Amino acid sequence: MAFAFQPIIDTSVGAPYAHEALVRGPNGESASSILAQVDDANRYHFDQRCRTNAIAQAAALQMSGFLSINFMPNAVYQPEACIRSTLEAAEKYNFSSHRIIFETVEGENIISRRHLVDIFRAYRRFGFQTAIDDFGAGYSGLTLLADFQPDLIKLDMELVRGVDSDPVRQSIVRGVLAMCHDLEIRVIAEGIETLAERNFFADNGVTLMQGYLFAKPAFRAIPSMNARWLVKRHDDRGEAHV
Repeated sequence: MAFAFQPIIDTSVGAPYAHEALVRGPNGESASSILAQVDDANRYHFDQRCRTNAIAQAAALQMSGFLSINFMPNAVYQPEACIRSTLEAAEKYNFSSHRIIFETVEGENIISRRHLVDIFRAYRRFGFQTAIDDFGAGYSGLTLLADFQPDLIKLDMELVRGVDSDPVRQSIVRGVLAMCHDLEIRVIAEGIETLAERNFFADNGVTLMQGYLFAKPAFRAIPSMNARWLVKRHDDRGEAHV
């Protein structure tokens, strides 16, 4: 098992805030081909290997900032046991556990929302950051937020795509941003591909962004950022902005 890494950019400083670990096969095989081999019999061990391997590879690459690891809630039977192996890996590879983000998809077929909330709360007690991925893609997101407020949410790419020219998407996104501001949750705009999409989120106070505009995932490597996203734009007064 190996990983490709894609940066989450903090556009306010022009540098990675974190890198998301994206599972791949040992020779770069797709995530779907690897996940297709996961079943009830091996889900727990697969989830554990993902955590420890991601930490090992991030440490070997001397990754700066945070490491974002996807986890499977249905593979976590006892959060403390999973956390123990994560802490052991962090210590073994000299990677601070306080630089780890655990994220999961809100729409995953979760056996129990209460179980997911318990997992998130356990992670927070041990100093990890938590994130909900693809927020807005499923139906449980708002209910989940009523029970637990993660550190981060990643907006679903379907809300991001073409948002600069779609008034309906703009209204929905602004509503989510206002809610997250009130709940003190940081928002990551995921799947940014155009400067116009970037500019919309920048204009609405979002500084954390991820997508091909900034960098594509790099297999077993820290990707170089695409300088194109630094192209300046101008407001109506002619003032330049990054």
